[in-house]
Amino acid sequence: MAVFKPFRALRPLPEYASAIASPPYDVLDSDEARAIVAKQPLSFLHVEKAEIDLPPDTDLYDEKVYAKARENLDSYVTRGLMAQDEKPMFYIYRQTMDGRPQVGLVGLASVDEYMEGKIKKHEFTRADKEADRIRHVDTCNAHPSPVFFTYPHQEEIDNVVNKVMASKDPVYDFVADDGIGHTLWLMDDPADIAAIEAGFAKLPCLYVADGHHRTASAAKVGLVRREQNPDYTGEEEFNFFMTVIFPDNQLKIFDYNRVVQDLNGHTIEEFFEKIEEKFEIEAQFANGDHYPKKLHEIGMYINGTWYILRPKPGSWDFMNVVASLDVSILQDNLLDPILGIKDPRTDQRIDFIGGIRGLDELERRVDSGRDAVAFAMYPTSVEELIRIADAGEIMPPKSTWFEPKLRSGLFIHPLT
Repeated sequence: MAVFKPFRALRPLPEYASAIASPPYDVLDSDEARAIVAKQPLSFLHVEKAEIDLPPDTDLYDEKVYAKARENLDSYVTRGLMAQDEKPMFYIYRQTMDGRPQVGLVGLASVDEYMEGKIKKHEFTRADKEADRIRHVDTCNAHPSPVFFTYPHQEEIDNVVNKVMASKDPVYDFVADDGIGHTLWLMDDPADIAAIEAGFAKLPCLYVADGHHRTASAAKVGLVRREQNPDYTGEEEFNFFMTVIFPDNQLKIFDYNRVVQDLNGHTIEEFFEKIEEKFEIEAQFANGDHYPKKLHEIGMYINGTWYILRPKPGSWDFMNVVASLDVSILQDNLLDPILGIKDPRTDQRIDFIGGIRGLDELERRVDSGRDAVAFAMYPTSVEELIRIADAGEIMPPKSTWFEPKLRSGLFIHPLT
């Protein structure tokens, strides 16, 4: 069974929600955060990136940064900008991007189920990033921002969510400065809450879609708190962590594209000769739609021209769920053997560009001379993500780009 629990969120008063809601901490740097706060002084970036309230030369991992985050979180309450709900509930969170809505539920997942593998992941995590979020959560004594989960859609859960949305007014409803709409409803009826819990209890597992570091860190904070409280019952708040969970049929994964600085010493003619060993190449001329149209089509932009690369049969193991991904096929048959990109996690010659920025950004990078070649990927599907997680496998780095991103500061989970 999958545990999904209601909780008492600490959240903004409705009149402050749009001013407090902020981008997540990991999509912008400190200077970008300072620029946002200059225009939006109530932004939750004061908690998510508290270094912006300290001298510019402060180390990002200095203890002062975490202490400042806790101070700033507490100040939202003392200034009357936030308050904690009096009773546990679920929260319905709808995001709308370019007219397309996705509707999720905000609640608590189980530390035990994460440690037991019932919450399945598809990415590696880095110890340094985990350590940062562990200190942030532990010092704040709260989960300030949610992780992003998915699950195989269930009609009975959909029915409850749709009923609440149709029968109640939202408590928040605003469009952020990036054009994304954010709407929140409270699900506080005991019968509705019980129905949601029962619906999730029928599922064997949940899936991390985005936020692997936050998920791992939240679970590890729970384990530390258990060591500090040996008489814990399992019902304490630190045994659970906050997630927004969306049904799989509502999510959209964008392409995650690649640019490489040089051709690894090859001339363009040599480069094409080597590519033809594993790929069929088709030129895509001007004024065309250069996006790959289906699985196993890869766009390539070089020397002012777009091409479509189609991997030849036998160039990948179609029985292997990871090797069958287009990002794996490109890595194994071109980036590594031809361009010398052995480890895309660490190689400084490769960069990754989210599909939300469009193909124009790939063209700009190559046409400017900053990079020699760009690759446009067909988006990884949610089905592929779930198959890989079910197989206990790990996706290559930068395989998925989810949009829209969750806003931080609309709901917080206090640990006590």
